Amino acid sequence: MLIKRTFTGILLFAVMLTAIFMLPPYLFSALIALIVLIAAWEWAALVDIDTVVSKILFLLALFGLMLFVQFWPQFLELVSFLFKWQEIRQYSGVLEWLVVLPTLFWIISMSLIRKVPDQLLEMSIRKRYKAMFGLFILFFAWMFITRLRTLYGTEMVLYFLFLIWSADIAAYFAGKKYGKVKLAEQISPGKTVEGMYAALFMGLVCGAVLGLYYGFPLMITTDFILLSVLTILISIYGDLFISLFKRQKGVKDCGSILPGHGGVLDRIDSVIAASPFFYAGILLIGRSVFS
Repeated sequence: MLIKRTFTGILLFAVMLTAIFMLPPYLFSALIALIVLIAAWEWAALVDIDTVVSKILFLLALFGLMLFVQFWPQFLELVSFLFKWQEIRQYSGVLEWLVVLPTLFWIISMSLIRKVPDQLLEMSIRKRYKAMFGLFILFFAWMFITRLRTLYGTEMVLYFLFLIWSADIAAYFAGKKYGKVKLAEQISPGKTVEGMYAALFMGLVCGAVLGLYYGFPLMITTDFILLSVLTILISIYGDLFISLFKRQKGVKDCGSILPGHGGVLDRIDSVIAASPFFYAGILLIGRSVFS
């Protein structure tokens, strides 16, 4: 199992590394869209969207949102041309403000999972609301990963993914060796507090190394350390959020497409939650850092 997991992880890392540095932004965006759409198909099965037609409609709704955001500048140009309203171009930055919605969603979700996991497991949520949850989290994950690549460059995307993956590895091995106290046993029995601390420590290390690599001032380096640690914390509870629905469904994995990891959704659950939060942190730290 560990050999399969390791081999698949190395392969995925190689593919993403190639995509980050070799693909232009629009093709990178298309690749992330494909990954997210596969995850959306798995989410549909997870929340009992059973018919093929319903699943296709769910994917089309998600893809439609992606297209709208991808061609947002052209949409503004068209509206400006049709209505002779040149000032509309001033509102092109409205997409940045959308990061507030998923960031608050994940903070609230983390708080609820920490405080009332049993009640969450017992909740009966209608299928349409589960579908909306999936649409919401998957769309914003795609949106802010692609915007991170477009606006902040390849190195910041690589840092973000390396941050999540290194924390995941640290949590896995620390949890195996030292884990005793369960983090959220009702939802995911394998996760431990000791594993979480190892992941958070990895965030501290990554943030410090990033600051030293770029030669950031102490204040900026401190900001990145804090952002990295909090991003990992959110990512852990993003994983638990997906595990909550798997637990309700009574399945271990969302799929079997990735040997040793399960489905695509099992592999990117942490990234789904962490990407809007990380992007919001980058906005607060300031674009000027990377210019």
